[in-house]
Amino acid sequence: MYENNIFDLDFIFNALHHRYPFLLVDRIIKFEKDNFIISIKNVTINEYYFQGHFPIKKIVPGILLIESIAQTAGIFLFQNNISQKCAKKYYLSSIHKAQFKKPVIPGDQMIIKVILDQFFKNFYKFNALIKVDNNIVCKSIITCTNF
Repeated sequence: MYENNIFDLDFIFNALHHRYPFLLVDRIIKFEKDNFIISIKNVTINEYYFQGHFPIKKIVPGILLIESIAQTAGIFLFQNNISQKCAKKYYLSSIHKAQFKKPVIPGDQMIIKVILDQFFKNFYKFNALIKVDNNIVCKSIITCTNF
């Protein structure tokens, strides 16, 4: 499913419920078990949300930045538990201290880094950030669970 620590789209489809047009992760470029994961989302002009957000100055909605973080965290959790042969799917359960530093626009490549901070039972807390051109565009703390 992956080679040289790079996960392909088939792996992502296996790890997440999401499909087009709501899949917000294109590739996993780095994964370190029990520690962190880094993904990529290429933002194109064809994204469905640009029709209304905003027609004149197109920017990615902030909540979709958070969703891309959550999807990346879900892949991290799926991969960490794959050795247990469990098919659990994880869900975003809380968002804390979300900050949006700069708009994300068509043509940008988002680099999403999600770091496991702590876990308790079925709750996993992550520190996350998104960079575009090495500039932080979003930071947040999220919690995921598998209800």
